[in-house]
Amino acid sequence: MNTVLSTLRSPRKLTTEILAGLVTSLALIPEVVSFAVIAGVDPKVALYTSCVMAITIAFVGGRPAMVSAAAGATALVIAPLVASHGLDYLIAGVWLAGALQIVLALAGVARLMRFIPRSVMIGFVNALAILIFSAQLGHLFDVPWLVYPLVAFGIAMVVFIPKLTTAVPAALIAIIVLTGVVVLFGVDVPDVADQGELPGGFPTWMIPDVPLTLETLRIIAPYAVGLALVGLMESLMTAKLVDDITDSHSDKTREAWGQGVANGVAALFGGMGGCAMIGQTMINVKEGRARTRISTFCAGMFLLLLCVTVGDVVGAIPMAALVAVMIVIAVTTFDWHSIAPRTLKLMPVSETLVMLVTVIGTLATDNLAVGVVAGVLTAMVAFARRVAHMTRVRALDVDGVRTYKVSGELFWASSNDLVYQFDYVDDPERVVIDLTDAEVWDASTVATFDSVLHKYSEKGKSATIVGLDGASLRRVEMLSGNLGDS
Repeated sequence: MNTVLSTLRSPRKLTTEILAGLVTSLALIPEVVSFAVIAGVDPKVALYTSCVMAITIAFVGGRPAMVSAAAGATALVIAPLVASHGLDYLIAGVWLAGALQIVLALAGVARLMRFIPRSVMIGFVNALAILIFSAQLGHLFDVPWLVYPLVAFGIAMVVFIPKLTTAVPAALIAIIVLTGVVVLFGVDVPDVADQGELPGGFPTWMIPDVPLTLETLRIIAPYAVGLALVGLMESLMTAKLVDDITDSHSDKTREAWGQGVANGVAALFGGMGGCAMIGQTMINVKEGRARTRISTFCAGMFLLLLCVTVGDVVGAIPMAALVAVMIVIAVTTFDWHSIAPRTLKLMPVSETLVMLVTVIGTLATDNLAVGVVAGVLTAMVAFARRVAHMTRVRALDVDGVRTYKVSGELFWASSNDLVYQFDYVDDPERVVIDLTDAEVWDASTVATFDSVLHKYSEKGKSATIVGLDGASLRRVEMLSGNLGDS
């Protein structure tokens, strides 16, 4: 097991973590600058946010090697607030969002991750890969033709260098080589400096100049809630993905409140808020082979130092190099097995539908959180429909008594049609409804049986329910006759 202490004692492991952090920091710069444009803030705000969040989450987060920074999903949430009220209200909103994330973490929101089906997780991964790939397309259109061979050469290096050596991350080698080629031969292609101005100094404290009134709370609360929920969902889903890649378990509750702390600290430095950066985390974990908090800390520190001390050098990195790395990440992240003809043939249609809804919901909104929610809701409906069709009603006649044997899980989806399974007109004077092989799960089912008994009573017939025990019996005894008109 890779721990911080064991890594510090191993020069080889420590080198791996440091180099992974360096590659990740280089990949962060153009991404967070583009997110600053989406949010409507100065690029320096996004870069400072990323530095502070990465360093903070390295200490307080629950998923080692996961990288948090200013993210696209959160930028979309806060953009209207920035446009209408400016940076000060944004910072106040980020503070509130951080506090809400801590409260939600302490309330156990991370435990809801157990309800994320595998099909949603696959859809999340595939949508993530598509988003990463599509984000690179903007750097491949309306550019000098030399960009294309540079990207192709970069992809080849990232793919084939690991077959020769894994001592240094292939992504770092590709970035260094392509930068050297561009600088040495004076090739005029888009570079990092073209994406926005890099900061020239260290971040400073910033207290938002907003009135402490209910009106301020009314303005920032909706955006803070959105920022908190989107940030938590993306971070917890990314943590689960990293768990699967590294075959290790993370503390989701700690990650949840850690995100709140990181957002709060970022706001102290005038940050725009953020969450786990999925693409950069994949670079850190997959390409860099990082496994500990050291890499996350190094990513934040390198990002800060590179921007402040050698901004001109960083600015000279061709976008083609970073695009090549991200394309390889996108292709390797996509779950190709999930769309193989044999898999689609064997997989239940409902499972495939859930995956597609997750992907489509994400791509339609550019928001992974929306796609995940849509996927989970679809999975819930599909599950309810499947379970509802497992309910069976059999009629038996013994000594002039009609007995209906009901089996299955009885809840709102399965019990709504149950009322039509009985022959109120032609049944004998005495009817028994046997629920020995059934479970009653909700008030809807109790109300249905109340309606059934009432219909028999209107016909002057005697109907009784037998076979209940445990929680089902207690539920019926508590609710029967107390749910309104039958």
